[in-house]
Amino acid sequence: MTVRRLLAVPVLAVLLAGCGIRPTEVPTDFGGAPSRVPCSLSEPDVSAQTAQGMPVQVFLLCGASLVTVDRTVRVPDGTADARRRVLVAQGLLDQLARTPSDSERNAGYATYVRGGTSVSGPRSSDPEDTLRLSTAPEQLTSYALAQIVCTFSDSTAAEGDGSVVLGGPGGERPRRYECSDDVRSRPGTARPPSSEVTGG
Repeated sequence: MTVRRLLAVPVLAVLLAGCGIRPTEVPTDFGGAPSRVPCSLSEPDVSAQTAQGMPVQVFLLCGASLVTVDRTVRVPDGTADARRRVLVAQGLLDQLARTPSDSERNAGYATYVRGGTSVSGPRSSDPEDTLRLSTAPEQLTSYALAQIVCTFSDSTAAEGDGSVVLGGPGGERPRRYECSDDVRSRPGTARPPSSEVTGG
């Protein structure tokens, strides 16, 4: 009986040791996912550098947030200010709708703005800084609207206060849209805040 008890002690010790949490060299804090998009271009965009025109920045989607990339738009010298705003806005729209370059795609950049979108100036009853899109802002996806609002509001197409007055092709009154921090960081869920504008 005593012999059996003596033999059972080491076996029991082994079993109990197996129930404990053993130390491991494998880290338990894995950090960011391996597939996390760097959102950083490894080399300059040659097409943006070689294009002739006025340097601008547009907002593309990368890693679920908005990130600026360099572009250029062409505006003839001597263009009147009102016409210049519309030409800049159209150039920005065209750049937003452009397929990202190979280096941009490799870095994870994408755009939700569709090609063929056009912009015009204010109507007689609109505030003078209004830009009217060929697609009503409320009909755009959250991503596309965020890209357009943030790109316009950060350019000479707007008044430089972080907002832009947008309208659609119909008879609806234009609204002032803002590019907030939430919109930049969560364009898929945070639509640009807007408010009514008055005056013509």
